[in-house]
Amino acid sequence: MVLAAPIPIRSDGILPSELPVVDLSGERAEVAKVIVKACEEYGFFKVINHGISKEVIAKTEEAGFGFFGKAMVEKKVAAPAYGCKNIGVNGDMGEVEYLLLSATTDSIAHISKTISTDPLNLSNSLSAYTEAVKELACEILEVMAEGLGVPDTWVFSRLIRDGESDSVLRLNHYPPIINREWCMEKDKDKDKSSQISKVGFGEHSDPQILTILRSNDVGGLQISLPDGVWIPVTPDPSAFYVNVGDVLQVMTNGRFVSVRHRAMTNSYKCRMSVAYFGAPPLHATIVAPSVMVTPQRPSLFRPFTWAEYKKATYSLKLGDTRLQLFRNCKR
Repeated sequence: MVLAAPIPIRSDGILPSELPVVDLSGERAEVAKVIVKACEEYGFFKVINHGISKEVIAKTEEAGFGFFGKAMVEKKVAAPAYGCKNIGVNGDMGEVEYLLLSATTDSIAHISKTISTDPLNLSNSLSAYTEAVKELACEILEVMAEGLGVPDTWVFSRLIRDGESDSVLRLNHYPPIINREWCMEKDKDKDKSSQISKVGFGEHSDPQILTILRSNDVGGLQISLPDGVWIPVTPDPSAFYVNVGDVLQVMTNGRFVSVRHRAMTNSYKCRMSVAYFGAPPLHATIVAPSVMVTPQRPSLFRPFTWAEYKKATYSLKLGDTRLQLFRNCKR
């Protein structure tokens, strides 16, 4: 369901749960099994021992908070890379401000000149982070291919490594709800454990191949199970969180699930997340490798280009289901 405007959300239908954890320092075949199982059951997992240095992470977080701490008039100079409350072009809203960058060194260098008094330092920090999470995404995708028994283990990662990849880096900042007495007044006779917060970023799935996400130590991310139950994700600033995108669901012929998720605000603390969305080139044709298609499991989706799918995404509301538009009618 699309939330056209931020509204109070109760904790009904939200259950704590242990989500899959992948230790990349483990034996590769075992890691592949864990990743495949997590992608089939949740479309989501946490990664530890990922190899990205604390320094690279810290510099990016510092750069993000530095930018979002500026006066609004200064941040608006970065438009259209900068946005506040508006999510997309179809009326979706959220309690969020963001900086959206093409995940290329040239693009990052260009925007750094408009938003920083030390553009070289900012550009170097964001570029180093982008390259690091890109390599992490590619490593994970290659392990996934091995776990699925795909002979060409670069079949997924090649799309992100392509020089014309449409990957993006997005920094999201969720300010705290400083004053929520109106909520408490309405619920003064209810159980004090009943939590009310606002939607920072509404329910959706990511259209790309794979998302690599990290946030500070403030919670807010929730993922949805097929039965509609929401699971809160415990923040861990030392780890990364990975979720399957729509394109990867197509390329695994529906074996992996593109997880629906949302972000909630915190009443007293600001949350910042940095997401790398690994995407194919616009001209790339999205189709499952032949090994993923069998007589017992025919192709679920018709071939399409990333440009076609991206256009469909922008034509719909945030929470609308897009994949059904590309279902194979022969089935």
